[in-house]
Parts: sequence; structure tokens; C-alpha cells
Amino acid sequence: MEVRSMPLPVNRGRGPRRRVRAAAVAALATALICGGAVAPGPAAAGTAVAEDPVDLVNPFIGTQNFGNTFPGASAPFGMVQVSPDTGGQGGYDYKHRAIHGFSQTHLSGAGCRVVGELPLMPTTGAVTTVDHERYRSEFSHTDEEASPGYYRVGLKTYDIDAELTATERTGWQRYTFPAAGGGKDVGNVLFNTGKANQQVYESEVRIVGDRTLEGRVRTEKFCAGKDRHTVYFSATFDRPFTSYGTWRGSTLRPGTREAAGSGGNGAWVGFDTRADRDVVVKVGLSYTGVAGARKNLTTETGDDYDFDATRDKLRERWARQLKSIQVTGGSKERRSAFYTALYHGQLHPNLAADVDGRYRGFDDAVHTAKGYTPYQNLSLWDTYRPQNQLLELLEPQVARDVALSILAIGRDGGWLPRWSLANSETNIMTGDPVTPYLVEVWSKGLLAGHEREAYELLRENATGVPPAASPFNGRAGVDHYERLGYLPAGLKPGGECAHKGGDNDCNHSASVTLEWAAADAALALMARELGHEADARMFAERAGWYRNIWDSSIGHFRPRGTTGAWVAPYEPVAAGKHFHEGGAYQYQWLVPQDPAGLVRLMGGRKATERRLDTFFVHDRLLTDPAGTARRDWITGAYDYYGKPTYNPNNEPDLHAPYMYLWTGTPAKTADVVRAAMTLFTTGPDGMTGNDDLGTMSAWYIFSSLGLYPTMSGADFLALSSPQFETATVRIGAYGERQGGTLTVTAPGVSDARRYVQRVTLDGQEVHHTWLPWSRLARGGNVAHTLGTTPSAWGTAPEAEPPSVMER
Repeated sequence: MEVRSMPLPVNRGRGPRRRVRAAAVAALATALICGGAVAPGPAAAGTAVAEDPVDLVNPFIGTQNFGNTFPGASAPFGMVQVSPDTGGQGGYDYKHRAIHGFSQTHLSGAGCRVVGELPLMPTTGAVTTVDHERYRSEFSHTDEEASPGYYRVGLKTYDIDAELTATERTGWQRYTFPAAGGGKDVGNVLFNTGKANQQVYESEVRIVGDRTLEGRVRTEKFCAGKDRHTVYFSATFDRPFTSYGTWRGSTLRPGTREAAGSGGNGAWVGFDTRADRDVVVKVGLSYTGVAGARKNLTTETGDDYDFDATRDKLRERWARQLKSIQVTGGSKERRSAFYTALYHGQLHPNLAADVDGRYRGFDDAVHTAKGYTPYQNLSLWDTYRPQNQLLELLEPQVARDVALSILAIGRDGGWLPRWSLANSETNIMTGDPVTPYLVEVWSKGLLAGHEREAYELLRENATGVPPAASPFNGRAGVDHYERLGYLPAGLKPGGECAHKGGDNDCNHSASVTLEWAAADAALALMARELGHEADARMFAERAGWYRNIWDSSIGHFRPRGTTGAWVAPYEPVAAGKHFHEGGAYQYQWLVPQDPAGLVRLMGGRKATERRLDTFFVHDRLLTDPAGTARRDWITGAYDYYGKPTYNPNNEPDLHAPYMYLWTGTPAKTADVVRAAMTLFTTGPDGMTGNDDLGTMSAWYIFSSLGLYPTMSGADFLALSSPQFETATVRIGAYGERQGGTLTVTAPGVSDARRYVQRVTLDGQEVHHTWLPWSRLARGGNVAHTLGTTPSAWGTAPEAEPPSVMER
């Protein structure tokens, strides 16, 4: 298995360049670590301080086995993600061997085919087909490389080198065509506006003059949603093309300049490549219109076509971004996994506005943002745990702007989103993730000046349903929840529950009851702080309704019908899919607002510890952590209902390893976290399931620091042992929050030396297994003393983290 992330020689000049041949790349590849589990071993105390994190990032991690990441180029949180397309769920699949284009938009780790709009494809010779299955090119991983902000591949079918880089709102491609002769004197670039990674509803392309193509692509139906959005483009070349044409359906139309409609459209342009083999094209995107795309292209790039300078500038930006956390110790493979996670964790959300602040709202009108930068592509069911917290820590301005973008959705669209793509609600996933997301941002002071608006939108979202004409599902069935104290099973979407496409809460009543209760707990915190005492009491009461679906006769959460009767027959592994993307075993821990109460419900600390041991297969985990994680835990990316064990591939039980802290056994948290970390490797399959727009990566980052946010809005971090000897975190500044430097140290840490013996914060002893955010917000020094055997640290009842319902 070949993993390409090593920088290769590149000619910095303009014009024909010496291309890196496959044999040379293959020779370099033998020096790389091949894909596989990160080798365990003791921390390396002598890690080079000068190591550049950019060189440790491997964008191919997660491109196999449904990690659904992409290896192409993007600025941090950029509008554009220009990347190769082979046909995988994420656009690119490492096992595939042919590329059919380089499209402008991708999402990192989404669980369905999505975006992938406007694939460009270079070819040679006469254009005879517009079928991407026929004009695609074979390629080899031995002639491919990627690093943050740059991608290169050799297209074997045409003997073309293709390179990619980007600015925030533009994607750049450079093609080096083959030497003259053999019928390859003409180089073409195909713009397939009728092809995307999701369904294209309709498209348009226009050839303007002799250097420019413009148009739009309208896509729809992400996952099972009824969403629809339009992306506009303006593309310019560094020199005039000599021929052109368009197509409609499968009919080629040489010499024509426009094509539009449904059923497939596109255009091509041709170049005489005998004297100059290089062609550079840059593509500006916008969601407001072609004029916006032109303005973005002009403002960000001007008349410049210097591909190398653009690539180098983006690399420098990623270097600054990745140096927000600097780690030492551990193996190079583990540092590579860490910095790749940090890279993936800062790809999304994405810029939604043009350079002038104009954005397309959820009312389909164009607005101008004042005082914030609009963002889009909000996978809230995933990212509220814990990618949101990562942004708050490192990029608080981005976190605030994302939250204000969500409020704008509420204003423009009339309701708050669950999983929004561009300016459209997909209604994908269930529960009420926007509430913990926004409450978390509010709790860090990042909604200052907008608290009232946020609370009013959240309260309406939690207690009502969207109007019938609204595209939002909202809390479908919330009236039943308020009347019964749980969402009952058996309600029909489209009948008792409104259904606007996508997923529906009433199909997964048990998990939704748990999710709504957790969201209500977060909203109770906000209501109390803002002085809405009656609301605070109401939401706090609802936060305890998780108990209403606990069946003590079987010791599990269980769905109930409208009469109160338990659903039968019932087995909790698959649980009749009354839990979304998991069974009763995975969801048994989803009470982040009241872990202490859950422990009591389960029979106390010892009984809960035994339950956790069974869930994690702890006895085997101690002797074979990697094997246990791969064989005994749920192993398939979409194997949600197969086993009664931990599923590290999905969000509902991500926090479960930290539940041991409420049983007085923090050493077992360290055991489980270390085992889960073996699933993060340097191979293309080195991702636990879909990355879900940086969520799994954020789990790895926080767990590597020995700090984890278990409850949105609760303002504390669970404390465990870190993975590296030192980690220096540059805490982002915003407003009165001045930022600072947080240093986490663990001399001699290793897989064996993972048990906390002692912790100090700024020299003061820490006896409990959590730290308040207020103590870390401006930095500090968290120092661990670790050993090879568990200690008494953190085992006393008073050491456990807070349960917000007991405040």
C-alpha cells in the first residue's frame, strides 16, 4: 500500500517542466511508511523542534474504507476544495485506479455522495466523447503526491501532469501536456457541468472570448434530502485557447459557445501545446451569481497566474494554522496522524460569502453580512461533539462567525438547521444538534451581543415545529414529547410527524428522546444564565426525561408507544432501529447532562464499571488493544447495528471512554482511549469511519491532549493522560479573551506509561478528573506524572466531573 505525502521536486519557472517519472516517485515511496497501524512504542524524548507540521500531514489518510476524505487542495475553511474524482463516496477512493476529473467542491468525511461540482479534465487529441467513463485516465499512486494546499498526479492515459492548489474562493489547476507528436499536439480541458458527486438538477456553461468560461451548476438530494443549491463559476486561462465547443446530452457541438438545461451539459477548449506545454486555469466560485464568482476571482488573484507562488502562499498559511498546536515525543507516525487530524479538523465549515460579504440566504435572496463572515456546510449532528470545541479553542473568531451564520439561517429561513448544505436544509440526521452547538458557543462568550436572538430562536426550535410550508423538519413530534415525556414509537412521518425529506425523528424515537433531553439540558443552562427562570426549570425537567425510556427490567433504554407500553419484541443490539445509527448499547451512554444520575440508574459505580468493561471488552483490550478495537468493537464504517460494543466509527458514543471517570476508574479511560487511537493510522484507511467534517479528527486531537469536552455548554474538560510528552496549544484570542499558551506535559509517556499518578495546573495539585474552562481559557501549564500501573488519583467520588443537572 503506497501512501504519498512526501514533497517532490518541482520546477519553479514558467513553461515546460521536467516531469517526475513514476519510477523516481516509486523509489521515493520505498522510504515512506506504508499504510497500517501506527506502531506502538515509547515516546521519543529527542523529537526535533524544527519539524514542520505541514510535512507530517498526509491528506490520503481517510481516502479508503469510507473515511471519505479528499486529497486535494483547500485553504483552511475555504469555499473551494479542488480535488481529484475517481467515483468514491467522498469523490476520491484510494482503491480506484482512474480519475475522471478535478472538481471544485468536496466535503471531508461526509457519509453520502455530496457536491463535487464542476469537474475539469485535461485530455489530448480530438474530443470524441463526453462520457466521463470513457475519457477518464488511469493513474498510479507511485505518480501521485499531496500535502496541505497542493496535489499532483500523472494521468497515464494522456501522459499529462495535473497539479492543484487554491486560494479561499478560487481553485487552480496546472496541466503539463506531453511533448509534441503521437497525435498529442492539442491539449484539451473539459468542463463537465452536468457531472457532480451528487445529482445535478440542471447546469449552464458559456464560453466568453478566448480565455474564459462561466456558468452555474445546480445540484440536489444529498443523502435522502430534498435540498437544492446552485454554485456559480468564472474560469480564466493564462493564455488564449485555439478551439472550443459545447455538448448537450451526448451530442458534441464544435464551435458553439453555450449549453444549458438538464440531462448533461459541458464545454471544452483546446490549446496548441507544441511550443508551450503548460496550461494554467483558475476557477472562482460564488453562491450569489456569476458576477460574484468574477469578483472573487479578480480580488483574490488579479491578473496573476503564478501557480507556484499561489501554492507556496497556501502552504505558508497551513503552516501557521498547524502550528497552533505543537507536539513533541511519540513516533513520527503518531505525529503524522495527529497533524493530519488537525488538518482535517480545520477544513470545515466553509466560506459562504463573496469577498464583499454578499451571501445567498435560506430565503434564496442575496444578503450582505455585517460584522461577521458567513459560513456554510454545517454537519451539526456530528460537529457539536467535539469539532465545535476545537474551533472555539484555536479559532474563536471562526467559531463565532459560524454561530452567527446559524442565526442568519434562522432569520432568513425561518428556522434553525440540523444539517445544512450551502443555503439549503437537508434534514439529514435526527435530534436537535443546533441547540448544544449554539449553547456551547454562547458559554464561551462568543455570542456576545446576540444572546437574546439566539435564545429566542432556540426556544422556538425546542418547543414548536416549523410551518407546513417550511423546508425544515425541526423537532417533528415535539407535541407528543411534551405530553408524554418521551417521543413515542410508531408515529408516522408525513402523518403524526411532519416530514420534509431527509431523516425523521419519529423513525428513531428512542435515540431522539435522549438527544432532545441532552439538548434541553444545554438550553436550561442558557435560560438560567439569561434570567429566564421559568424556562430554565422547564428545560431542566425535560433534561431528566431520559429516565422515562429506561426499562429497569432489562437494564436498557427502550422505546415506548403512545400508551406507555414498551415496544415488544425487543432486543437491544439492533433495537429495531429505534435508535439512529446505533443500538441501545451505543446509546446507553448518551446522557452527557447527567452521567452521575445515569450511573445511579445503572446500579451504582461498580455496576456501571462492569457494564463499561463489557462494552469495551476491557479484559481483552488490556493484552491486545489494536486487535480488540478491530475485532471486538464495531468495525465497519456503516455497521451501526451489529454488536453490543463500542462503535468508535460514529458519534453517539464518542464520549463513552470518559464515562469511567464517573465510576472512579480513570485508569480505564486511559486504556480505552489508547486502544481507540490505534485505529488512527498513517495509511489511507487510517480513519475511524467517516471523518464527518472533522469530528473524528477532533476526537483524536482532544484525546491526544488528555482533555475532552463531554457536555456542550458545561464549561469543563474531562482530564486523562495525554499521548505526547509535550503539547503547546496556542489558544485563539477574541474580544476580551486574550488567548494564551496552554502547555500539557507528560515526561516519559508511552503506551505502557499511560496511567496518571499526579496532575498539577500551574503548580497546584489537581485531585479531580476535570478542569474548568475558565482555568484554561488564557493558558496555563498542565503537568502530568505518569506510571505503568494505575494509581489512586481521581478515584474518589468527589473527584468525578460535574453533572450539570446536579448544579
